[in-house]
Amino acid sequence: MTDLYEAAWIWVAKGAGAVAGSAISLAYMLPTGRREAAIRFAVGLVCGLVFGGTAGLKIATELGLEETIGSTELALMGAAAASLSAWWALGLLKRMFAEGLGWIFNGSGK
Repeated sequence: MTDLYEAAWIWVAKGAGAVAGSAISLAYMLPTGRREAAIRFAVGLVCGLVFGGTAGLKIATELGLEETIGSTELALMGAAAASLSAWWALGLLKRMFAEGLGWIFNGSGK
């Protein structure tokens, strides 16, 4: 019963971290409309839930905290970081590929 209880708290922590990371991401770079805000929030939420555990473990290992913090804190920290980073990574890829290659398609010849 305690394993199920702990697993439930880890999922709650991942969800809370993902929501917090998505909200912070929206606050840093304001969306142009409701649709963009919803898409960005959803992307952050999914990335936080999927990659939260791995990101938290990596951050804790790099900072030397893996023995200090519990699994719930690790999941919360990782989900928030993954959620916050998701939109920034997608924005960077968009700028690099979509806007960076735009000169080829519009003939401006940068």
